Amino acid sequence: MAQVIAADLQRTGRFAPLDRKDMIDRPSAGDQIRFQDWRYLKSDFIAVGKLIPEGADRFVAQFELYNVLTGQRLAGQRLTANASGMRALSHRIADIIFEQLTGIRGAFSTRIAFINAEGTPPQQRYKLIVADADGENQQIIANSVEPLMSPAWSPDGQSLAYVSFENKAAAIFVQTLRTGERRRVSARAGINGAPAWSPDGGTLALTLSRKDGDVDVYTLNLASQVLTRMSFDPGIDTEPTWSLDGRKLYFNSDRAGGPQIYEVDPSQPNRATRITFDGSYNARPRLSPDGKQLAVVYLDRGNYRIATVDLASKAVQVLSSGRQDESPSFAPNGATLIYATQDKGRGVLATVSVDGRVQQKLAAINGDVREPVWGPFPPK
Repeated sequence: MAQVIAADLQRTGRFAPLDRKDMIDRPSAGDQIRFQDWRYLKSDFIAVGKLIPEGADRFVAQFELYNVLTGQRLAGQRLTANASGMRALSHRIADIIFEQLTGIRGAFSTRIAFINAEGTPPQQRYKLIVADADGENQQIIANSVEPLMSPAWSPDGQSLAYVSFENKAAAIFVQTLRTGERRRVSARAGINGAPAWSPDGGTLALTLSRKDGDVDVYTLNLASQVLTRMSFDPGIDTEPTWSLDGRKLYFNSDRAGGPQIYEVDPSQPNRATRITFDGSYNARPRLSPDGKQLAVVYLDRGNYRIATVDLASKAVQVLSSGRQDESPSFAPNGATLIYATQDKGRGVLATVSVDGRVQQKLAAINGDVREPVWGPFPPK
C-alpha cells in the first residue's frame, strides 16, 4: 500500500516521496513521530498508518497526515476493504493526501481506457482495455481480430462508446461496463467514427461520411436515433468534443488547408468559427475539466506533440517532447493529461502535468497501445 500511495503522488510531479531505505524511523501513528528527525531529513509532510485485520477477508487501514514543520495533524481516516480491494484503498488514501496538500481533488481512484493491438497483420488482435489510472488492474472490455478505435467514456463512467470493424465495416457501439451489455448505435454506410458524449449523456457527437465521400460532424440522439448534421464543409471535419454546458462542439477540420480547430453551436449548425491560428497543424481537441483550455495534437518543429490552447487568449503551450505524440485526454481534476507516444517503435502511454514540467511513461503494457482516454470521477 505504501508503494502504491508513494507512486501515485510521485507521478504527479508535485511530490518527491522519501525512499524507505532513507527513513530514520517507521512510525505507524502520530504519537510515535519524532518531528525533529523528519525536519532533519527536510521532509515537509509525513503520512503514517497501519493495516489492521478485522475478521475474515476484512481489513482496516488507519492513516494520518502531519505537517512536519508545525506538527499539525492535517488529516486522518479509517477505511475498510477486503484483500482484493487494497490497491483501490491505496488510491483513495493518495487522493485524500493529494487534495489536502494541493487543494485539488485527487484522481488516482479514476480509470482510463485505451486500445491495445498485439501481433502483426493479418494476425493482429485488438483489445479495448479499462485500467486504473496508473495502468494497473487491467480489464478487457472488447476483443476482436478487426480494429477497435476511439473509446469514449460516458459522463457517469458506466459506459464506453467505441468504434468496431468486427463486421468488416465501421460501426459505433455503446457498452455498459458492469454488465457487458452493448448495443450498436450507428452503422451507416461509410465512416462511423470519433464518438463523443454530450454532458447529459443523451447524445453522441460523431463523424459520418456521405455517399460523395464528404466527412462531417453529426449529433445522434441515443433515445430517438435522430441524426443532426453539424458541419457542411467539403473538407474533412472530425474528432468532435463538447463544451461543459453542451452549447458548443469543438472539432478539427482541414477546410483551411491543414487541420485546425473550429467550434459550432449545435442549435445553429453550419456556422462554424475557427479558433486556432498558431501553427499549421492543430487536431484532436479535448476540453479541460474547467472548460478553459483545449488539449490538441500540435505540429512543433516537425514533431507531433501535445499542447494546450487557452480558449480566452488563444495562447498555445507545448507540453510533451516526443516525436509522435497523440490522443491527449485530461484527468478529471485537470492537473494531468494522458496521451499515446512512441517508445522503441511501439505505442505506449504517457502522462504530462498541465504545466508541462513533469512527463512520465506508465507501466509497460504488451503490444502497441493507443488512444487513451481518462474516465470521470467515480460518484461520491
